[in-house]
Amino acid sequence: MIFKPCNGNCTEEGAYCEGCGRSHEESAEMKELVAGLVAYAEKMQFENIEDFANGVAGSIQYKMGLFEH
Repeated sequence: MIFKPCNGNCTEEGAYCEGCGRSHEESAEMKELVAGLVAYAEKMQFENIEDFANGVAGSIQYKMGLFEH
């Protein structure tokens, strides 16, 4: 499966968003995951949000075996 990021043209009809093509279930789960990361960053009061986001992305890639540290 290929991940398709939100393009801001969200629709609610049917099983899939007409804007990005993702299922509404996938979109809802992604929103929940991102909300959790945002809440954590706010709780920790990170000032370098870009570094945090890049660190999360790097951790995901590492855990999935896409590169080594």
